Amino acid sequence: MKVLFIGGTGTISMAITRLLAQQGHELFLLNRGSRADELPENVTVLKADINDEAEINKLIDDMSFDAVGEFIGFVPSQVERDIRLFRGRTKQYIYISSASAYQKPLSDCVITESTPAANPFWQYSRDKIACEELLMKEYRENGFPVTIVRPSHTYDERSVPLGVHGHNGSWQVLKRIIEGKKVIIHGDGTSLWTITHNSDFAKGYAGLVGNIHAIGQTYHITSDETVTWNQIYSIIADALGKELKACHVSSEFLAAVSDLDLEGSLIGDKANSVIFDNRKLKRAVPGFTAEVRADQGIRQTIAHILAHPELQTEDPEFDRWCDKVIETLEKAKEVIING
Repeated sequence: MKVLFIGGTGTISMAITRLLAQQGHELFLLNRGSRADELPENVTVLKADINDEAEINKLIDDMSFDAVGEFIGFVPSQVERDIRLFRGRTKQYIYISSASAYQKPLSDCVITESTPAANPFWQYSRDKIACEELLMKEYRENGFPVTIVRPSHTYDERSVPLGVHGHNGSWQVLKRIIEGKKVIIHGDGTSLWTITHNSDFAKGYAGLVGNIHAIGQTYHITSDETVTWNQIYSIIADALGKELKACHVSSEFLAAVSDLDLEGSLIGDKANSVIFDNRKLKRAVPGFTAEVRADQGIRQTIAHILAHPELQTEDPEFDRWCDKVIETLEKAKEVIING
């Protein structure tokens, strides 16, 4: 099949790019050329800015595709642009949304694709919902061949999955564990969560490309494994060969004292216990199974990070914030105990 990805080199999309290239598809990536040196040889990069609609129109003037995958569309105006660009040029338009779009707070921790979409805590999620609604309206009224995909917490070899981290990614938390410092875990760490390795996500996504049953449908793609946040952090510490010194902090408190938009990422997402029902995806993609267990994937990721110093980006501002939160809570405990 002839496939175009808008983006194609991110955490989720790079694994899909590699898999589709391995399967022999004619694959084009429309992006600014980042990570081009990591791409398979049979992938063609169309180096351009997707926001320059006139330029893109000229670039793909005589081209048509079996599928177009949008990985960097976050607001309705970007989706409206894509509809103009690819109407009549593709048999399928696959939009990456987000599982954070599902209702918060949840009425049931078991999530299916029919779980309502409503998230008052995170603008990112509300924008994704608006994009979905726009695309489904276009499908119903004009036959635009959309498929919507909702990832949850998907990770790759460059960063371990965490609940709370700074702007520079996961390394500073690993560094705190290595140095024997306490690390912040939101809530009491017992809420249920699902992490999905990008290689597993890619298998589910690839099965939807060109799939006649997927047009007009919405799917989430996740692992079937459920773990607690305490288990995730314990796996990380064990992989580093260090003791986990956890400091459990209320998600509401963290959101109130941080500029990291933790209200969205915690209250609107990670602080909720979720269990994903993937039966709809498995009907559309027979044989799909997520194979990378949480402990296996995290160990692989940590080994990769430790072997690549360029991924060890320090975040002193986040480190100081963690120290301040932990010290403040310890002092409050002393005041209450000692009167």
